[in-house]
Amino acid sequence: MGTKAEGLRLQKVLAAAGIASRRASETLMREGRVTVNGTVVSRLGTRADPEVDDIRVDGRRVGIVRRRRYLLLNKPRGVMTTRDDPQHRRTVMDHLSGVHESVYPVGRLDYDSEGLLLLTNDGDLAAHLTHPRHGIERVYEARVRGVPDARALKRLASGVLLDRRRTAPARARLLRARRGQRGDQAVLQLVITEGRKRQVRHMCEAVGHPVVRLRRVRIGPIEDPGLKPGRYRDLTSVEVAALRRAVVRGEPGSEESPRRDGVRRLVRKERSGPGGA
Repeated sequence: MGTKAEGLRLQKVLAAAGIASRRASETLMREGRVTVNGTVVSRLGTRADPEVDDIRVDGRRVGIVRRRRYLLLNKPRGVMTTRDDPQHRRTVMDHLSGVHESVYPVGRLDYDSEGLLLLTNDGDLAAHLTHPRHGIERVYEARVRGVPDARALKRLASGVLLDRRRTAPARARLLRARRGQRGDQAVLQLVITEGRKRQVRHMCEAVGHPVVRLRRVRIGPIEDPGLKPGRYRDLTSVEVAALRRAVVRGEPGSEESPRRDGVRRLVRKERSGPGGA
């Protein structure tokens, strides 16, 4: 096993190999599912060298990633954002036929929600995209019960208390409202920079407008309104570069960013069309 001066932290090795995110890899270690050279390793500070050490998860050898893969999936509702599920529900991996690399989801999108999800085997980029300090925007469209007034929108934007901790400042606006016999409903656009569990749903509940349906439409500079539910495609080199810039510089304050518009134009030229199952 590598010494402190040799190799990388084991959770980083697992993430780089496309096994799981660094945080999920730490959970695998704590559960005793990771071995290095035949020894169960649970200490998070452990280092290893994938070129030298025999690293295994659940008895399966961890390989070295030779090709980076960056995928965009339009996740349907009723699908788990995990590599596998103990209850045998469908997962996002079931929608990636033809992908031979071991990729994993970047962040979370809950079972009842739909929309854009990134998957990759680039552990460093995944870790940066999910770390709050980089402030990567996630844009959601939420259909809610009732029609939020200006006061409710202001509360969403300024932050609401969830588990005794206030959410970070966000942007919230009313897209449209509908009056119906079964009650009024509205569609909100919410732009957040955090990734707390079921955050958008909890925020809307906190201001008295429970979510009926939730869809993520943008991750940082990445969006694709033409990608159908259940379909995926590879990111273009332009999009990957845009993600890396977003991590370094942070997201632009304006939704109509010239930089994002430029990305859209370049992507249309470079992309050959959506693929996947």
